[in-house]
Amino acid sequence: MQLSFDISLAEQYKSRSQAIRVMTESWVRNTIFCPGCGQDISEYPNNNPVGDFFCSRCSEDYELKSKSGKFTGKVVDGAYRTMIQRLESDDNPNFFLLNYNPDVNEVTDLAVIPRHFFTPKIIERRKPLSVGADRANWVGCNILIRDIPNSGKIFYVRGGQVNTRKKVMDDWQRTLFLRETGKPDLRGWTLDVMKCIDDIGKSVFSLDDVYAFEPVLSKRHVNNRHIRDKIRQQLQVLRDGGYLEFVGRGTYRLI
Repeated sequence: MQLSFDISLAEQYKSRSQAIRVMTESWVRNTIFCPGCGQDISEYPNNNPVGDFFCSRCSEDYELKSKSGKFTGKVVDGAYRTMIQRLESDDNPNFFLLNYNPDVNEVTDLAVIPRHFFTPKIIERRKPLSVGADRANWVGCNILIRDIPNSGKIFYVRGGQVNTRKKVMDDWQRTLFLRETGKPDLRGWTLDVMKCIDDIGKSVFSLDDVYAFEPVLSKRHVNNRHIRDKIRQQLQVLRDGGYLEFVGRGTYRLI
């Protein structure tokens, strides 16, 4: 996989941001395959409301976010209301997150976040624009990628190292069962428990290890008074989905 941009595309643009947009979109279009089926992806016309790219074989849509340097805890997105409506209808796109080195015009990281990892709780409402702004009172949003489990960040490129096609596609398939676990707001519980398992930091862990996150989960789900029951339920969901294996005596292993 070639990580360098075609810098000849930038020659006609005075704006650095426009040049970067053209170079990154061209690189993705000519380099990246659909993580679900392995087919080359295609590009939508500019300003398409569905997304930036799509797979004609499996009908997955993708939106591209690019940044010089690393994405940190959140990613700026578009209108808050539009994003929430997308989640409610479950037709939101998957997201490509691309980081590049501006000194050499080269990709350093590219990850895809599958759409089934998006829930209302990871969408942060930004303050409305001021009355004097061109779009007065418009409300945007941020995607809180820090709250997405590690398995929801599937890397094509990480730290300049390219993962194999098989690795990317296997990682994608590993969490597809989440699409069968209900609407995004219901799926939030499963994702929260997955994030707790990430924070445990062990491939083999105990039920008590997950119970230790009861205070955290209580704050995220203030109306639920049966946190431990819900934890056990979600561990069963993850086991049935092939994400975990129940070893015995309250012990689980990540698969």
